[in-house]
This record gives sequence, C-alpha cells and structure tokens, in this order.
Amino acid sequence: MEGTVYVLTNPAMPNMVKIGKTTRDVELRLADLYSTGVPLPFECEYAAKVNNVDKTEKAFHTAFEPSRVNPRREFFNINPEQAIAVLELMAIEDVTPEVQNEAKNIDVEASVSAEKFKKKRRPTLNYYEMGLKAGDILKFGRNEETCTVLNGRQVSYKGEEWFLSNLTNKLLDRTGPMDGSPYWYVNGKNLKDIYNETYSAE
Repeated sequence: MEGTVYVLTNPAMPNMVKIGKTTRDVELRLADLYSTGVPLPFECEYAAKVNNVDKTEKAFHTAFEPSRVNPRREFFNINPEQAIAVLELMAIEDVTPEVQNEAKNIDVEASVSAEKFKKKRRPTLNYYEMGLKAGDILKFGRNEETCTVLNGRQVSYKGEEWFLSNLTNKLLDRTGPMDGSPYWYVNGKNLKDIYNETYSAE
C-alpha cells in the first residue's frame, strides 16, 4: 500500500531518530506523536512517499535493528543521514518540505522554544575545537561535493564563505533550521560523531 515514510528527530531526544510510516494525513500522524509525554515537537529530516509502506518500514527495522533503542518503539541510535540514504532508494516522491511545514504548525510556540533549547543545550560547532584545521576537506554524504574548513565557524565552497547549516540547506534544496553536521564526513568519520565526542562533557 502506498504511503509516507518519515525520518524525524527531536531536540529533547539527542542522538535518536524516529522512523515512522503512515497511510493517513501526515499532519494527523505528527499531531499524534506530539503527545503530553513529549516536551518538544518532532522535526522532519526527510519524508517520502513509497509504493509499499510496510515493506519499506520492515527494511528499515532489518537494516538498523542493532541500533534500535527499544524493540517496541521505532527509535534508533543513528544519524538521520543513515536513514535518509536508505529511504531515498525507495522514494517515489520527496515530500519533505510539505511535512516540515506541517510539523512546524503543530505547535508554533513550541517550535520557537525548540530552537532556543537547541542553542542553549549544546555549544556552537567550532572546527578548531573539534580538532580540525583550516584547509581540511569535508565530504558531503549525498554526492561528491566537498568544502574546506575556512576558520573555526565557516567553510569555503566554490570560493564562497558558508556556515555549514546554510550550505547543507543549499545542497539539499531546503530552507529552515538545519544541523548540517550529520551530512558531512572528515576522513571517513561523520562530523556529528566528532562533534558529540568533542562536546560530550559540556
């Protein structure tokens, strides 16, 4: 049966990804997920229509079972990019922008609070603090695009200065808040993992 499969994150649940499916209106499903037991709304990293939602969901559970947090829950201790890479192979239509807009409208005030929470909870990414140096090459996980570390906060891409979040949005053709680090790699290691190792004691 055709339906939508989505990859969600939540600022209140760091390092966890929720992979879900629905054959209903996605907005209704997202509203259900934002229950009284969840302090902040879920954020959509990627969503796609697929030909067979049950088969797709089963593929996810098989692929990421070792990283599943609870056998009864669809939460996985993985980077969003890992789930997105699998879902893209099965997608017949990318509906990420629509789902992102619906997610933001679930609770507008809480969405603002979520952004403040994220900024307060973790330090701003700094390449030098993470052990990188100017000139180090970052590789984009989706294709062969690369950028280079320019300073502690910015990268250089095709001769222009960028913050990684803005560059990631550009390459994904998206807008809005973005944690770009899960999408980039340094010498084969995910930048988000380096970030977590650097600031885990914060």
